[in-house]
Amino acid sequence: MQPRRALISLVGPIFAAAMITGSVIGLGGCAGTVVGAGAAVGVAAFEERSVVTVARDGVIAAKIRLALFDAGEKYITRIGIEVYEGRVLLTGAAPDEAMRAEAVRIAWKAEGVKDVLNEVQISDAGFVDAARDSWITARLTASLTLDQAVLAINYSVETVNGIVYLIGVAQNPTELQRVIAHAHQIGYVRKVIPHVRVKKAGT
Repeated sequence: MQPRRALISLVGPIFAAAMITGSVIGLGGCAGTVVGAGAAVGVAAFEERSVVTVARDGVIAAKIRLALFDAGEKYITRIGIEVYEGRVLLTGAAPDEAMRAEAVRIAWKAEGVKDVLNEVQISDAGFVDAARDSWITARLTASLTLDQAVLAINYSVETVNGIVYLIGVAQNPTELQRVIAHAHQIGYVRKVIPHVRVKKAGT
């Protein structure tokens, strides 16, 4: 078996085992972003997703990253991935629509994908200020973690060119608005786009 094929065949078991045993593995992030709190596998038991769901999301993310790697270095460096409950959030900055469309096509090919949220920006400049985006993501993640009225573990954050993208599960609409407010309070944030599922009462 070729080394690359061997790696692909082992991706699922490796991710599942690591997650179930509580290893902390980053699941998301393109260049210039920081993994959101919801991607911390070691505390999966405390979030809305079950450990099995976290493992499945990790496998999906790994398969998409491998496929992006095969598509070329520009894909793996320009496209960010967050997977939550089978929903794939694509972020980043592509130079043209063709690359953006190809990233979406690649994401849909991964087994277990329920939806692809295409938030890849079209930008010849790429990441205008990757360091600043990283700072925004880290600052927001810290703010959510310190806010006792927010279950920060249920949110993953990506920032691209000053636009904050959120994915995860909110306990209620009030919590989600609180999270969005935290993001808007951070300097250099131009916009906040939430792809957050709000829990239904009693669930």
